[in-house]
Amino acid sequence: MNARPATTLAQRKRRLVADELTRAALGLLAREGFDAVTVDEIAAAAGVSKRTFFRYFASKEDVVVQFLAEMGAGMRDELAGRPAGEEPSAALRHTVWRSIDACAGHAERALPVVQLILGTPALLARFLERQTQWRDALAAELADRLGLDPATELYPQLAAGTALAAFHTVLQRWSDSDGAEDPAVLTDRAFAVLAPALDAVVRAEAP
Repeated sequence: MNARPATTLAQRKRRLVADELTRAALGLLAREGFDAVTVDEIAAAAGVSKRTFFRYFASKEDVVVQFLAEMGAGMRDELAGRPAGEEPSAALRHTVWRSIDACAGHAERALPVVQLILGTPALLARFLERQTQWRDALAAELADRLGLDPATELYPQLAAGTALAAFHTVLQRWSDSDGAEDPAVLTDRAFAVLAPALDAVVRAEAP
């Protein structure tokens, strides 16, 4: 009976250490630049040993990749939770906004990290790689929602890719403006442009 609380406590402690390492790493990387910061410096900033760092992350790049994973986590679940009769553009706008709002709601911490990712070629490549994974997940959900065969229909992949292009564009504009532009307004503007095409294609292909 004592094993379960002990496991829970261990998990909580591990999560706290991982969060502290992530906070320290992202802060340093955003301030100093990706190439200028060493793992030793990250570990020192977090108050742990280098050995402890490597228990949680394989490299400093992996810290940022984890941030990216969290940025896109739950996108498919969010889309799946939208009302069945909702226009695809509205459902996708809400889905994209979920991740953007998670950043914008913590702009002081997230904006420098987004700028770091978009401004560092190696990290941008990983960001685009993640977006490919998110696109496939969103496309699968769109196919289910609309009763389309993803093996033969182009729409699910195209629509998911278009939504993620809007996601990337909004983050880029927010980053370039140093947070001055409102991500909510940018998201609405982006989907106002995309909505006619997204929704018209579905109506054209519906039986």
